[in-house]
Amino acid sequence: MDSSLQQQIQKLHDRAFIVDAHFDLTYEVHNRRERGERQVIERDYLPQFKAGGFNLIVSAIFIHDYFLPEMGLRRALDQIACLHEEIDESPGKCCLCRTTAEAVQARKNNQVAIFLSLEGAEPLQNDIHLLRIFYELGVRGLGLVWSRRNYVGDGAFFTTKKSGQRSGISSFGIQLIEEAEKLGMFIDVSHLNDEGFWDVIDITSQPVIASHSNCRSLASSMRNLTDVQITAIARKNGVIGMNSINKFVRDEDEGIDVSHLVDHLDHIVSIAGVEHVGIGFDLCDSFKDYLQIEQELPSKDVIETHAGLGKFTAELLRRNYSEDDILKILGGNFLRIYQETID
Repeated sequence: MDSSLQQQIQKLHDRAFIVDAHFDLTYEVHNRRERGERQVIERDYLPQFKAGGFNLIVSAIFIHDYFLPEMGLRRALDQIACLHEEIDESPGKCCLCRTTAEAVQARKNNQVAIFLSLEGAEPLQNDIHLLRIFYELGVRGLGLVWSRRNYVGDGAFFTTKKSGQRSGISSFGIQLIEEAEKLGMFIDVSHLNDEGFWDVIDITSQPVIASHSNCRSLASSMRNLTDVQITAIARKNGVIGMNSINKFVRDEDEGIDVSHLVDHLDHIVSIAGVEHVGIGFDLCDSFKDYLQIEQELPSKDVIETHAGLGKFTAELLRRNYSEDDILKILGGNFLRIYQETID
């Protein structure tokens, strides 16, 4: 990358409010703190966030299958507690935010802002009262399912599995969505199966997001969105975050690079417009499965770390996206959604 392009990228990153709408930060922090590590965010992640210019990280609270159902609530609460411990150990470096105003102020204070979001409602089981507790603890996003079944609905499997009939959103799920919107939480449809997706489109009264989903027409995983689903999210004034995991970028692993990821962005823009796309890289290469359980979906990140955002921005410039449009893609679109749903 030549120096003039690097300077152009740096100027854009300095102007932008850059958002990663999905990163399993609290999950990783909890795992490593259980094993005696401290200041995990400051040591291993803040340098990458700063190098990439990220201002806001949406940290997903994810519960491994191993702990479900009995320990879902405990593991979720422990993740939140560990995040607070990390913030206390690294004063002035990052902060848990509950509104976009707080996130914008964090940037002015040279801090990285963190939003919390549930990646699957498993910690709630079927107790709707717990949603208010998580809201009071700072959780502002509700990802309804992961790639499995819970009391809300069915997730989309990563690979084909034997199963009975798939279901849409349950009656509990409808109550949960309505309560989340009333509290001021954004609804995330990533990981939902198709039946549940269309139920959410009908149920919700506010914009919805797919925090980390790509295009099924370019990579065939059921975790990705069809063209009709992309259009539906746009009609709800929602935003779709580009997922950097190779299996969701291209069916063939060989030769995959950032250009294939931006192909998905191009496709969404062609269908829905540039106002409905953002970043939800779902970076996982740095995470270790401490439970030593075989991974169902061996994967690799196309964008290696948050520090590699410049490659993504460079590809947008090569494809002649305007600077104003790039600012929307890097974070402006997701910031708009958060302002409309949680503020």
